[in-house]
Amino acid sequence: MAWTAISTRNETPPIVRGGWLDALRFIVASLIILHHFQGAGPIALAEGLHPVFERGGFLLTNFFLIDSGYVLMRVYGGSVAGGRMSAGDFFAKRFLRVWPAHIIMGLSLVALVVGGTAIGVGPRAPEWFAWDQLPAQLGLVQAFGIPGGYGWNAPSWSISALIGCYLAFPWILKGLVRLGPWSVLALGVGLYLVANQLTWSLLGYPVYQMPMGFGFIRALPLFFLGMALAWFAQKVWIAPKLAGWAGIGAALMLAFVQYFDKHALVSLVCISTIILAAGAVPTLRPSKWVEKAAQVSFSMFITNEVVRIAWFGVANVAIAKFALPVAAQWALWVAGVAAAFAFAFLFHVLIDTPIQDRIRAWLKGRSGARPLAVAQPVVSLEG
Repeated sequence: MAWTAISTRNETPPIVRGGWLDALRFIVASLIILHHFQGAGPIALAEGLHPVFERGGFLLTNFFLIDSGYVLMRVYGGSVAGGRMSAGDFFAKRFLRVWPAHIIMGLSLVALVVGGTAIGVGPRAPEWFAWDQLPAQLGLVQAFGIPGGYGWNAPSWSISALIGCYLAFPWILKGLVRLGPWSVLALGVGLYLVANQLTWSLLGYPVYQMPMGFGFIRALPLFFLGMALAWFAQKVWIAPKLAGWAGIGAALMLAFVQYFDKHALVSLVCISTIILAAGAVPTLRPSKWVEKAAQVSFSMFITNEVVRIAWFGVANVAIAKFALPVAAQWALWVAGVAAAFAFAFLFHVLIDTPIQDRIRAWLKGRSGARPLAVAQPVVSLEG
């Protein structure tokens, strides 16, 4: 009897705002905040609760990179492959989506450090704010072997790595569209395994632990895997019920294996399955709340480290000066996490959205430019 839960097809299912991919986007952004804040309380969550609060950061980055490749392939793949959007237009659109917010937060952190030092409240760990590290980070080139980029708004290395992925996207796409879905899926998995083995053999690291200077090498195999998953999703129909159970099973398996250790490759399979399932399950009732939460996720990602530095810079002084008890210290920690969410929302509404509206208008109105309209919403973590 033929198994009808999976079959080939030619139509592309749309990505819907307020659906499962949006929900995943917000959940992962929230976990990134928790990961960055976990060590700032009286006792690190990794010590007091479970090591996954610290070691799980690589999983969140993996999701971020795979999801970016998946969504950009689903949203822009047809336009770029069909010539309706040039490689230059695609790169400009993606670069201008991430760089303005990055540079605003980078310069804000500079002002914070300079201002704090001027009034006698300098950083407790000044080695993380070395001036020679700043140019590479502000220029988003630290993931390409260019010296610098350590400290400051450190998580921005993944944005730097994605810049390289944006450049590679049109050229990878040219090869993928010539292959069938199962071949592309096998290629995505196989190339990641090859890259992982090469980095182990040549550099002594698994690909997910590559130093920041090799960030592009760390990101590209995962971004490519996301593109491969998207091409597979566009050509192979998966029954929604099967996709739903597969996603739930993968999430439970991910939680189970992470309870014991990293289990990087098993976890990668789980993350890939979750993303594939989220894209295959139809969104019958899109949620405006989920949509809005997902739209704020990039601001959550790009601002949370700066909020953490500012908040606990003040909180640690208050704790030392007033000898605050542990309960008060935990209250400050919870308030700091809440402040990260609140600041991200305000940044999204008051700063990032107006800037992006102006950029979109400029891109649309460029003399001689082709229309850059995209039929589906972008729901990747970086916006």
